[in-house]
Amino acid sequence: MGWACLEIDAAMSLLEIRDVSLAFGGVKALTGVSLAVEEGTVTSVIGPNGAGKTSLYNVISGFYRPQSGAVAFAGADITLVKANRRAALGMARTFQNIALFRGLTVLDNIKLGAHHYLKSGVLPAAWYIGSAAREEAQLRGKIERDIVDLLHLADFRDAPVSALSYGLQKRVELARALAMRPKLLMLDEPVAGMNREEKEDMARYILDVREEWGVTVLLIEHDMGMVMDLSDQIHVLNFGQKLSSGTPDQVRADPAVIEAYLGEG
Repeated sequence: MGWACLEIDAAMSLLEIRDVSLAFGGVKALTGVSLAVEEGTVTSVIGPNGAGKTSLYNVISGFYRPQSGAVAFAGADITLVKANRRAALGMARTFQNIALFRGLTVLDNIKLGAHHYLKSGVLPAAWYIGSAAREEAQLRGKIERDIVDLLHLADFRDAPVSALSYGLQKRVELARALAMRPKLLMLDEPVAGMNREEKEDMARYILDVREEWGVTVLLIEHDMGMVMDLSDQIHVLNFGQKLSSGTPDQVRADPAVIEAYLGEG
């Protein structure tokens, strides 16, 4: 399963997937999927429900181990690396369903994304003991400067997450992922369930993150208007296999993609 035996040059890409196959019993979730995500781009993975998009994300994140194939990140084989180590390497992810701590404030939820950077550990920081108090204060200031202001969350930073609208909660999830200081930001349907204004705001924040932070973005999304507007590259999955890859214009014009997913017009 090692990366070297697959003879892949990962120098041009931040993330590469090669010939990944994943099955649960007799059900094939992914079959021989290969794709690359170049550094500094917005790359989207699209396809019908059940196409294997979330299974692919779980392989990339380390939640699932493929039966065959390999995953490389920043040129290193991470196929056997555990999920928590992948996060430390610079991979952050949001999920389809909101997974915030509803009883905590916006700022406290965001700070949890950076807990592995605290040298003092979680318990001393929680009790504000000694140097932990100074370290926590520095972390809070950095998050407020770099993330809260970027995502326009200053007016809500001390509010409990449970009091926020759905769209704002999705924005807090994005903020928590950014607190991990990722090289690769994996967004799983970030605008699902949002109204038009909220979608436009989220699209702008994604572009800001890419342009101002240099973060590479990997996006799963069903809103084709957003996908076509934001993406540098698109990969299309269908029934666990890669159906097509290319620029938005190339994918939009691909007869196989039109038939399987986009439809006429």
